[in-house]
Amino acid sequence: MPKKLDLTDNLEKYIIKHSENLTETQKEILDYNFNLGEQKKLQISISQAQFLQTLIKISNIKKVLEIGSFTGFSALSMALSLPDDGSLISLDKNSEFSKKAKSFYDKANENKITQIIKPALESLKELENSKQKFDLVFIDADKENYMNYYEKSIELIGKNGLIIIDNVLWHGEVADKSKNDKFTNSIREFNKHVKEDNRVIKNIIPIGDGLTICIKK
Repeated sequence: MPKKLDLTDNLEKYIIKHSENLTETQKEILDYNFNLGEQKKLQISISQAQFLQTLIKISNIKKVLEIGSFTGFSALSMALSLPDDGSLISLDKNSEFSKKAKSFYDKANENKITQIIKPALESLKELENSKQKFDLVFIDADKENYMNYYEKSIELIGKNGLIIIDNVLWHGEVADKSKNDKFTNSIREFNKHVKEDNRVIKNIIPIGDGLTICIKK
């Protein structure tokens, strides 16, 4: 059995240092989020952002839907990797964070991002009614609605479309039987649902807080 790698903070810093450089605006978002206290945990990790950028580039993805945007680090990272005719729709109900995210998009001269500021389930229903289709849906919003977001996302992608979901390892607590709070149990139930879903090919990747990668059959 191969050795398991203990991904310490020090090793993660090494990985980031020896990977593709972030843009100045990406760094500004990280600095801004660092000063938000407890809320900074809403941001995806740098390694996750770099992984999403690589995936978009190698998969010829043009249309992205993001559910949950925070201050824009994930949306900007993905948009930077889209082709010139690509587009990204970002859903978030928090107007304050969305306004801040827009200021970063403007600073980066990134015009491929469209923000919709309202509860995501309302926006998803409207997108479904408009018959829009996406190549990639990235889910990183309130965990209690993960199942609902996932089911809506299935309808919004075609064959071989991708759904990527963050926080599926929940700080490792999903595997700890002593943890039975509502958030941990919500993630467990969601992971079980995806595992049993024959509509997709699925794998969990241990990057950041865990990403599930789903490919629609």
